[in-house]
Amino acid sequence: MPDDFMTLYRLREAANGQRRLSIERDSTPQPGPHEVRVRLRAASLNYRDLMVLDGRANAVDGLVPLSDGAGEVDAIGDGVTRWANGDRVAGLFFQAWETGRYKTAFSKSTLGGNSQNGMLSEYITLPESGITGIGSRLTWQEAATLPCAALTAWQAMFERTKVTSRDTVLILGTGGVASFAMQFAHAVGARTIVLSSSPKKLAQVREFGATTTIDYTAVPEWDKAVLKVTGGEGVTLVIENGGPATFDRSLASLAPGGRIAQVGVLTGFGPTSNLMRLQNINADIMGITVGSAEHFRSMLLFIEQHRIVPIIDKAFDFADASHAYTHLREARHVGKVAILFR
Repeated sequence: MPDDFMTLYRLREAANGQRRLSIERDSTPQPGPHEVRVRLRAASLNYRDLMVLDGRANAVDGLVPLSDGAGEVDAIGDGVTRWANGDRVAGLFFQAWETGRYKTAFSKSTLGGNSQNGMLSEYITLPESGITGIGSRLTWQEAATLPCAALTAWQAMFERTKVTSRDTVLILGTGGVASFAMQFAHAVGARTIVLSSSPKKLAQVREFGATTTIDYTAVPEWDKAVLKVTGGEGVTLVIENGGPATFDRSLASLAPGGRIAQVGVLTGFGPTSNLMRLQNINADIMGITVGSAEHFRSMLLFIEQHRIVPIIDKAFDFADASHAYTHLREARHVGKVAILFR
């Protein structure tokens, strides 16, 4: 049985509209009807978590951060039929998106962003529909990387389109979504072109299976380099996470009939690009925000079938959570940054 009190982190108001991480004690929650309590074993960070910490999201004071975590069910409320104590599970980014098309109402159900407490806590209670099984092969920290980054890459590559061995995928960066996109593409035999400003990172992703790498600092007109290595044709899919500073070159890299999956805005928000090329080559832009519980289950089957092991750059102890944030902010990582609980 757990103690009556648990340790957790909350975001507290700080100067200039930013937040600070505060480690605190609180009562261990009890599950209500149709709820489960999960003992967290690991969590992972996403770029979104830096945005929340920096005050770029409307997080309430006292919010428990992080959307991604994995652990075991250790208590169930009345009426729960899907789960039993000891089940290995992960929380779902969108608590309300079980299946079907996305609806704007689902945005209020995201963990660790605005008002819904997240995973940087020893225990959490969630609706029985708000978790999903993770199987037995992956470690806790590996499973904790799946809910946001992996599912974003999955929706972009296999739900909104169907990447096959005939495709070439351009991947901007080497972070969480990028690393999963590279692994997923490699699993189906697709060609990958990965961009980074770090020769060290590019060497690492080649070891993980990247087909071609481009240093965009050494080659600032990287769209021309992409066209050159594809024989002038371009790529069939771009995993685009830069935003205004990279979008035009992503568009110039695209093959006729290709698609851009917009998964992030690391360079901020800016003016709209000239979209005439998009029309001229019969291409598409897809806005991608994570995925549903049904998507997650399909993704996990794929991960198991292809024996994919998530790439984790570094794992920090729960007591050192602030150092995990710093490591993510420094952007020297390849893959994911994780946090391990006791």
